[in-house]
Amino acid sequence: MLAAYISHADCARHEMGAQHPECPERLGAIRDHLLIKGLLDHMQAHDAPLATLDQLGHAHSSLYVRELIDASPSEGHHQVDPDTRMNPHTLTAAMRAAGAAVLATDLVVTGEAPSAFCCVRPPGHHAEHAAAMGFCFFNNVAVGIRHALDVHGVERVALIDFDVHHGNGSEDILRDDPRVLMCSIFERGLYPFSGEDTQARNMINVALPTRSGSQQFRTAVTEQWLPALEQFKPQLIYISAGFDAHREDDGGNLGLVEADFEWVTRQLMAVAERHSQGRVISCLEGGYVLSPLARSVAAHVKVLIGAD
Repeated sequence: MLAAYISHADCARHEMGAQHPECPERLGAIRDHLLIKGLLDHMQAHDAPLATLDQLGHAHSSLYVRELIDASPSEGHHQVDPDTRMNPHTLTAAMRAAGAAVLATDLVVTGEAPSAFCCVRPPGHHAEHAAAMGFCFFNNVAVGIRHALDVHGVERVALIDFDVHHGNGSEDILRDDPRVLMCSIFERGLYPFSGEDTQARNMINVALPTRSGSQQFRTAVTEQWLPALEQFKPQLIYISAGFDAHREDDGGNLGLVEADFEWVTRQLMAVAERHSQGRVISCLEGGYVLSPLARSVAAHVKVLIGAD
């Protein structure tokens, strides 16, 4: 049985202007590299569906969803926050990105795929219950998690976020939900300048100093994430897979390399084998320099699908 690769051409039609780092070319770079490495030969391809209003409503307020729909421009751009804009195709792309997480959940929970990678944009982990921000409109992974919990009846879900920026939106939506354990590592002092204080009871937030490098990252995973995951025993694991902590990406300055993303994925897959029947769903978040992004995704996916 092959792992699922979920994407859609509509996700490349969303753009926020020339020179914006969250660019359509990100998805093409990833897909081309996965093809070159032969990894897509080991995956079943699916088109991402549009998330329904009910599915979005598991993670977002209905008023916010309606406001975003109404804000969708017929031409040009609509400014949502200082670095986040909508073009006429953004709403469709965002609904497909969230829909990818829902489809991945359906496939993995029902046993039609052992794992899934959602190669979609816009990203989602900064989108809060009632606010778009930080390039994000709908919180894709939170929509998928709530679908697993509320529709499929999964009892315990872990969310792992290794993007260089803290997933404030995921924390906003999932905080104090005892069915969810969120483990996050991010660089201290970066946007959105949250995560270090007033942690919710179900959050393991680790803020690493600038230029921490591989060893501090791996130590944090080993000493803080893994014991919490072993105690929680998740039945399903989601990953907010951001790759902007790579040393060649100027979005942050943690100094990680492909081997670190491969290593952390291997640790998570081992947890999944013990507690989650191997079930892992990964959704693309950050990573804005095309070559290290593509290489890092390949290192991650290789382990995720068991091709390593």
